[in-house]
Amino acid sequence: MLDLQTILTFCTASLLLALAPGPDNIFVLTQSAVHGKSAGMVTTLGLLTGVMVHTCAVAFGVAAVFQTSETAFAILKYIGAGYLFFLAWKSFRAEGQAIAGGGGRMPLRRLYVRGIIMNVTNPKVAIFFLALLPQFADPERGSMFLQFLQLGGLFILSGSVVFFAFSLLAGTLGQWLNRSPRAQSMLNKTAAAVFIGLALKLAAAE
Repeated sequence: MLDLQTILTFCTASLLLALAPGPDNIFVLTQSAVHGKSAGMVTTLGLLTGVMVHTCAVAFGVAAVFQTSETAFAILKYIGAGYLFFLAWKSFRAEGQAIAGGGGRMPLRRLYVRGIIMNVTNPKVAIFFLALLPQFADPERGSMFLQFLQLGGLFILSGSVVFFAFSLLAGTLGQWLNRSPRAQSMLNKTAAAVFIGLALKLAAAE
């Protein structure tokens, strides 16, 4: 079991990491601004589900494959980059009038899946967890497997606080922009540009 000092230190580090600009929080901000607060929250749940996948991967040792195999790393990152390019294309083609009128809201289940894919297909997240979690686990405290799961749960808890706050703020801005079809169209184009930037960054990752 984790001791109190380890929990507090890890939660502090997790909060700071969640606040730092990165693909996940930028993705949440974009989805919230374009589709509303609830969309950002559901996207956050998808991202955090992806964190659960990465946590289990570290616990089972699967994440080490992406650290040692350039081929596995490349395949996963290009899948992720391709998906982001697809989202950019969808956002670029979205009609501002339809969304402003309420008919363009995306199903929440689809947003949830987006969050999962966005997180799981980023091999840098897997390697990040592989480097981070073992620093806070100690064999003398018991099962390393259980400690990794506990740390993953704490990371999810910390990240959810930050990402839900982002969803509320960006969603409020999005509601204001939705009153104008022209502003909504510009927001869609901005979202497309953000997705392209994230895709290029992921494709260039080493």
